[in-house]
Amino acid sequence: MRFRNFDNLRVFNLVARHMSFSMAADELCLTKGAISHQIKRLEEELGFDVFIRNPGHLDLTEKGRRLWHTSQASLKTIEKEIISLREDDSTRITVGTPTYFASRWLSSRLMTFINDHPNTSLRIQPMVNMFKLRADNIDMAIRWGKGNWNDLQSELLFLCPAFLTAGKEIADQVESQGLEQTLFQQRLLHDHENSHAWQDWFEKMELTYPEHNEKLVIPDPNVRVQAVMDNQGIAINDQLVNSEIQNKALFKISETNLEDYGYFLVYPPDSLENPALADFRLWILNEAKKD
Repeated sequence: MRFRNFDNLRVFNLVARHMSFSMAADELCLTKGAISHQIKRLEEELGFDVFIRNPGHLDLTEKGRRLWHTSQASLKTIEKEIISLREDDSTRITVGTPTYFASRWLSSRLMTFINDHPNTSLRIQPMVNMFKLRADNIDMAIRWGKGNWNDLQSELLFLCPAFLTAGKEIADQVESQGLEQTLFQQRLLHDHENSHAWQDWFEKMELTYPEHNEKLVIPDPNVRVQAVMDNQGIAINDQLVNSEIQNKALFKISETNLEDYGYFLVYPPDSLENPALADFRLWILNEAKKD
């Protein structure tokens, strides 16, 4: 019988890469249940299990490991062929970045790259989901965090320590009731479903992270900043919101910072085979050193 379910095979590759239904669901903008269902359908068609479902983690079965290695090699071959077929691919590059970072740091510097590389066609792609580089045809991206992404090559642009921010009403509550009590009463705003920033902050403060506390996931940083100003909750922001703090639209409510957080240049390991992309990498790393 011919195998026909290639969509579920693609889902299998994502789950196997992350070893997580949740992270694969986040990358594909699906629910964890939908991912689990697709893997179950794949296993039914294959006639064998591809995962061992242990409490708290996944493992590949021996047949699942063999299938993953084969399918990964085939998909990479297809991706390289697509790249080679794109018209004038070597001079056209797409860089993904949150609009927040683009407007507050990148945009004022871009003309120097454009002037120095007139033969390169640069496209800046606004991104909210920073996990979908391949799916969105992104050659390289700028991503906030600690740089620990095993599926991508990452290089530090600059550290940008993160801290707790709140609007005026919640900042007044912190002043009157104390930070710890306020944290357990207010909604915590997250950048994505699997973000560890809040857990890292609570661990640094030697406080128990409130797993069941009300939270709101707002992937777009600009929308998240506005939500904080509107007193919809407390968020972790960084020094790129200094203008809002100076204008007293935002308030820093703790002196405890996440010092190892910052902005990273991330890209698939084979991306720098494109000379134009290699030029952009050198340019932006040099720009970051100027700050």
